[in-house]
Amino acid sequence: MKYRIEISAEAKAEVRESYLWIFRDSPASAARWRKGILDAIRTLSELPQRCEIAPESRSFHQEIRQLLYGKRPGVYRILFTVEHKVIYVLHVRHGARRFLGERPGDEVDENDTDR
Repeated sequence: MKYRIEISAEAKAEVRESYLWIFRDSPASAARWRKGILDAIRTLSELPQRCEIAPESRSFHQEIRQLLYGKRPGVYRILFTVEHKVIYVLHVRHGARRFLGERPGDEVDENDTDR
């Protein structure tokens, strides 16, 4: 079954923010990263249940799954929900960031210097 993918405004802004962060050091790397993460998101249209349940699921009233993209130390977590035939991409977060709902304000870890 094919799923339709909807990307939230927050997730789009997070992709753009990360792209701009990478762009500062390497425009070519930033372009490759953005294409790659968008391609990874597109793969969710088939078998999204292959992705593990995210730790954030414990803090919210719906199942949140994650798709990991990239290699350490640059792993990003694509957080999404599945409802009927629609994938809702909620956030795209660097793997070094604290989990959503972990503490008020969801601040970036102080040791997270390379996004």
